[in-house]
Amino acid sequence: MFKKTTFSVLAVAVAALFSACCASQKNQTANSEPTAAIASPKAIIYQTKADYSRNVPVMLSEDKKSIVSYPGPRDVFTGGELAYPSKLADGWFLDNRGIGANVAFLKYTYEEYSKMAQTPSATELYNAIIDKDPIKKMYFCGPKGSYQNIVDDLNQLIEKKDFSKFKKIK
Repeated sequence: MFKKTTFSVLAVAVAALFSACCASQKNQTANSEPTAAIASPKAIIYQTKADYSRNVPVMLSEDKKSIVSYPGPRDVFTGGELAYPSKLADGWFLDNRGIGANVAFLKYTYEEYSKMAQTPSATELYNAIIDKDPIKKMYFCGPKGSYQNIVDDLNQLIEKKDFSKFKKIK
């Protein structure tokens, strides 16, 4: 009898707990705003010391003694097209690859690199760097998705020399 009563009490407690959790979840879902946001790539604009717009970028360590990130030959495409940066006004470029302050450029063009059968080793890539400090200026301009026509919108700001809404990276 003791075992039967204990089992019954436990069964009722588990059912009550399960019911409370379900009701709580239902109320939370019904009364909550969605918290997930759709991710949008970062809009990074930059000027370089020379024209590297055809060269594949890699990311270096802070001390510039090693490569910390590099694409594979199939990773230099965006939407089926080579991910060249978009040319903007006054020698500025809009990144379409994913670069940052510690970018360096390889001797390989996007076209050459995309045709490689395999990714070169990090040592080979490091030896193929043509400029370890190519950036003159770089800004983060918010998410790309926040622009109606990103190239036109950025060009207007660049032509006005209005960088006040951007975060300076370098």
